[in-house]
Amino acid sequence: MKMTGAQAVVQCLLEQGVSTVFGYPGGMILPLYDALYDVKDKLQEIVVTHEQNAAHAADGYARVSGRVGVCIATSGPGATNLVTGLATAFMDSIPVVAITGQVDTSLLGRDAFQETDILDITMPITKHNYKVKDAKLLVQTIREAFALAAKGRPGPVLVDVPRDLFFAEVDFEPRQPVQQEVGEPDADFRIIAAEAAEEIAKAKRPVAIVGGGVVRAGTSREVVAFVEHFHLPVAHTLMGLGAIPSSHPQSVGFAGMHGEKAANHAIAAADLVIAIGSRFGDRQTGNVKKYMEGTKFIHIDIDPAEIDKNVGSALGLAGDMRVILKLLTRHEPGSDLADWWEQVNSWRETYEYDYQQSRLTVPWAMHQVANATQGKSYAYATDVGQHQMWAALHLKIEEPRTWLTSGGLGTMGFGLPAAMGAQVYYGRERRVIHVAGDGGIKMTGNEYYTISRLHLPIISIIVNNTSLGMIRQLQKVMYKERYIACEFEQDMDYAAYAESFGIHAETVDTQEGFAVALQEALADRDNPRVIVMKVWRSFVEPMIKGGARIDEFVDFK
Repeated sequence: MKMTGAQAVVQCLLEQGVSTVFGYPGGMILPLYDALYDVKDKLQEIVVTHEQNAAHAADGYARVSGRVGVCIATSGPGATNLVTGLATAFMDSIPVVAITGQVDTSLLGRDAFQETDILDITMPITKHNYKVKDAKLLVQTIREAFALAAKGRPGPVLVDVPRDLFFAEVDFEPRQPVQQEVGEPDADFRIIAAEAAEEIAKAKRPVAIVGGGVVRAGTSREVVAFVEHFHLPVAHTLMGLGAIPSSHPQSVGFAGMHGEKAANHAIAAADLVIAIGSRFGDRQTGNVKKYMEGTKFIHIDIDPAEIDKNVGSALGLAGDMRVILKLLTRHEPGSDLADWWEQVNSWRETYEYDYQQSRLTVPWAMHQVANATQGKSYAYATDVGQHQMWAALHLKIEEPRTWLTSGGLGTMGFGLPAAMGAQVYYGRERRVIHVAGDGGIKMTGNEYYTISRLHLPIISIIVNNTSLGMIRQLQKVMYKERYIACEFEQDMDYAAYAESFGIHAETVDTQEGFAVALQEALADRDNPRVIVMKVWRSFVEPMIKGGARIDEFVDFK
């Protein structure tokens, strides 16, 4: 059937099961917005306050839904404002499709008003990108973009469309999206898997590490079955929270630079580390040479490029995680791990956190949130900084796709728009609790306007320690306490800021005050709430010198 390019793009979105797009209008993307007008009953269009937030919202939507998130922006500054959000999605392997308007094809390369070469700009931070110059290729390109964003290791894909192509007449024939089928492993792969299973069976001190790839692949059940089959202690990366329940008896917690001491000691003492869906990021490993000393590695990942990239593996298994784990669990466990578990449990008992405190701290507050939401349907989104690490350490994430944080890029300002995208997907079925620092909230706090306008029942907790806490902590540890550019001398009323958007907010500085504010916020299920915590400047422990395999922890006391 014949229709305009803009109408065809909209039909492609509906064909892909898209129900929500996040964006901001402008001249070169306006024909697409006009086409969206005709499908308002089928496709929700959400105008954000800044294009960066459109990308973060699409990212958050994708993280909790498992679908491809969609954002749209106009040419020039609209497209370039997407860059940070696309880079965030790229680093964390999140499937996002960004559609940007571009100047007419006759004006390309002439420095027309708001013309920017967004392809070259985004090439390093997208899985792929397209500039469509022929209207006949528009439908095919949109379909390819969605397939590519979700296939294999997910990631963002950008499609740049000149404005005149939105007006051009194109052919559109409906088509069902093609489902990717998993092939059977060949004989050579089975041999490698058997070797890996043999290494696991004979190890005396094995540890599994689960990363964000487990969540992306939807293989949490298979991972739990695998670690239970071999009775392995299992740690998780920052991105791997929720891959297995925090309450699972074999979980030893969050590993890495700010991870739990029990998890880091277990990894340091291990003779075999099995990494599942983890890329061995530097915040996890620290000094790679020391991290690898005296230990064998088995690396399981969807992306062959990750094998041996950061840590040399004794065995690398690249492919579909579900297939690989099923192959491994066909083999019988071997070594008696009783002595190893006795040591691991000793570390867990020794380093159990003491929440008996008299003043309001972020660890104490996160513990209260964890207790208040235990067994209930909540998701958690954080910004980046000290509060992010406290949340990772003290919240209890029991389900996959309920933890949203910027891991690879470490994007300040990510938390609020990502929480918004997640809450749009959940509707009223599950509530999002958002945690931010006073630094990050200044960057994207304007999205409280959209949250209020849409009546999204997000609970937002702002940690106000009048500083960029993580920067200040690094200056203490690495720069001889020469504090600069990290303390906010000008006070800001964050509660009044939130209330200016029509959101109920209150400031607390005691445990009692926080407990009451949290209880009231949880009870008000129909409206957004903001709780501002005024706390003392403090430090995230343990903070490891050199990496997760070094038993040397910075003492902040």
